[in-house]
Amino acid sequence: MNKAPSSEEQVDNIIDLALAEDLGHGDITSEVLIPPDLEGKASILIKERGILAGIEVAKKVFLRVDSSLRFNVLTKDGTEVKPGDTVATVSGKVISILKVERTALNFLQRLSGIASETAKYVAKTRGFTVDITDTRKTTPGLRLLEKYAVSMGGGKNHRLHLGDGILIKDNHLATLRALGMSLKDIIAKAKQNAPQGVKIEVEVNTTQEAMDAAEAGADIIMLDNMSPEEMHRVVSLLPSQVKVEASGGITLANVRQAATTGVNLISIGALTHSPKALDISLEFDPKTIRLA
Repeated sequence: MNKAPSSEEQVDNIIDLALAEDLGHGDITSEVLIPPDLEGKASILIKERGILAGIEVAKKVFLRVDSSLRFNVLTKDGTEVKPGDTVATVSGKVISILKVERTALNFLQRLSGIASETAKYVAKTRGFTVDITDTRKTTPGLRLLEKYAVSMGGGKNHRLHLGDGILIKDNHLATLRALGMSLKDIIAKAKQNAPQGVKIEVEVNTTQEAMDAAEAGADIIMLDNMSPEEMHRVVSLLPSQVKVEASGGITLANVRQAATTGVNLISIGALTHSPKALDISLEFDPKTIRLA
């Protein structure tokens, strides 16, 4: 059986794909205009308030194209940043910096946007013993990095992949119910066949389904698109050892209300499927430009 790639190998593969997308046919503009021995220094500047994520990824992107570049990280991931902050500098061959600029900023802006959005949800639920978690609604190929960005914003990671836990969702239930199985039958089957130590989570839509799932031995109950009143009722009825997750329709406007119900987790797809990128730019210092 092939060994799964390490996290570092996965990040390198992601970077290589991104660079191939942008540089696969060269950088004709820089190549016809910029002398190959021209050197300079550029700064990566923050243009709006948020949480930084992906600065080490940006560094890897630059060095992947030209290992002679000098990338100086000034601000660590997870740090709150504001307009005017310089979070890193990169110096060396101007043509190399220009070739990598957009790819590096794409990663940095995207990941910082996710971290910043996550931090807003975390701030809204401060004071409650609840975790804000992501989902698998991620950009294809970027899940590892996007879930990392969620953690930099103070959130927690739900399943990284389908082998990362058992989550019995609506379509699992619908297909098995078509075979005549009840919710309790389905959970019993999952518990019987699950690897040792793997927790069973099940998605439910009603209070009765939540009670049935808990009675059948589910470890985590996901409440799908329930009202705060329904969520509060479920939490009050379930044994304390059963964790409860709120999911579906959670926004910044209602996340605090969901937290007041006593749920343990609030999963939010919007953290990764629709955050606004943080505005970040790269700017050269004209005084540093010189022919080597």
